[in-house]
Amino acid sequence: MINHFVGGAPWTGRSTRRGDVYDPATGKVSAEVAFASTADVAAAVDVATGAARQWRDASLARRTAVMFAFRQLLHARRDELAAAITAEHGKVLSDAAGEVQRGLEVVEYACGIPTLLRGGFSENVSTEVDSYSLRQPLGVVAVISPFNFPAMVPLWFVPIAIACGNAVVLKPSEKDPSAPTLLAQWFAEAGLPPGVFNVVHGDAEAVDALLDHAGVRAVSFVGSTPVARHVYQRGTAAGKRVQALGGAKNHMVVLPDADLDLAADAAVSAGFGSAGERCMAISVVVAVEPVADELVARIAARLDGVRTGDGRRPGCEMGPLVTGAHRDRVVSYVKAGVDAGATAVVDGRTVEPDGEPGGFWLGPTLFDHVTPEMSIYTDEIFGPVLSVVRVASYDEALALVNANPYGNGTAIFTNDGGAARRFQHEVEVGMVGVNVPIPVPMAYFSFGGWKASLFGDTHAHGREGVHFFTRGKVVTSRWLDPRHGGVNLGFPTQS
Repeated sequence: MINHFVGGAPWTGRSTRRGDVYDPATGKVSAEVAFASTADVAAAVDVATGAARQWRDASLARRTAVMFAFRQLLHARRDELAAAITAEHGKVLSDAAGEVQRGLEVVEYACGIPTLLRGGFSENVSTEVDSYSLRQPLGVVAVISPFNFPAMVPLWFVPIAIACGNAVVLKPSEKDPSAPTLLAQWFAEAGLPPGVFNVVHGDAEAVDALLDHAGVRAVSFVGSTPVARHVYQRGTAAGKRVQALGGAKNHMVVLPDADLDLAADAAVSAGFGSAGERCMAISVVVAVEPVADELVARIAARLDGVRTGDGRRPGCEMGPLVTGAHRDRVVSYVKAGVDAGATAVVDGRTVEPDGEPGGFWLGPTLFDHVTPEMSIYTDEIFGPVLSVVRVASYDEALALVNANPYGNGTAIFTNDGGAARRFQHEVEVGMVGVNVPIPVPMAYFSFGGWKASLFGDTHAHGREGVHFFTRGKVVTSRWLDPRHGGVNLGFPTQS
């Protein structure tokens, strides 16, 4: 049984509900996970509230020491964490290791919290009056994270929230709960006081309990757009600060002067890495004619060599999907694309995986001649399905990207610096890559999209993350000087 982690230790209560955790590469149940009730969530928030009162007064030196100790544990045990991710999510070990590395970078950024929380000071704004700014923690904050990055997404938020002096209640996905539980255990081992970081597992009941609880001051969420909208609306209605990162339909524009080998390699890695189950996956290639035929041929040729199978087996490059239900949903989109008249250049339904037959398999799927009204274009599929849309010009490509309701990430492939500069200026998307297919920012920048990809006005990690988990305060002070008629405190007067 995978249980909650509350107050610095595994939870000792009993759950009346629980769920199955699967090994996606076999299709078999590997564990059970406890589902928190509303009362269980309230108990965890109460523990976090008590811990937050003390942790906010911890010195920056102490917070930094804990963060450095956690960083060392995470670095030393990265292989263990990657193995836990692969066992429950299904992504191949190299993808899981990359996820851990990106999360580790945010931890390292949080180690610099003394500089990140440094305020400003202005002396003598009026006669003998000084003014200065502070940033202080909120109290208890909640993080609701998705299945596709069970370690990285919690690490986008939790280290910064804790370093800023908050206590955290994390509700990870019930589909792959082991990695977040390991993180909580390692934080405790690093010296974090009990109750500062808590993990409650569960489903919608636990999510809504966190959104409704008066003791939770802020909520960070990553997931689909419908759920992000729900989290934002319900959380803000309860008076909370909310950053809800939603879905995506990321386009990769390939101009006629692009290096087509580079573009084809990028389309394969960005479209099918982690089985397409990532919000920054490229799901649409916009081919500006006359390059479409050649580009599609090069992508298809590369897919012949992509080995789908158990992520723990050497040589496998793409693993299964996370659950059987999700695999079936993605397969239904493949059928819908064929029925709508798109050309299935590569059909992943025929894949012969390097793994047990009961695994949740679907191979890389490539569609050509996709049009904007097809469901494989309009919907976020969240699987290994790549669509090619053909357009006649740069202007048509830009209009297509900007008309999409999502605005998470995009990329342009070209050797024309002027075209790239124009694109990054004109495109209505939060993260832009130039000859880079997945433009995920480094930890010292902030991650987040536009339009239906973000509800709220603050992105994840970076300086925006520090600001999200703190409140600004400005102090104006006057200390009377005995030289000018103030109270004599025993200082010698000057003639």
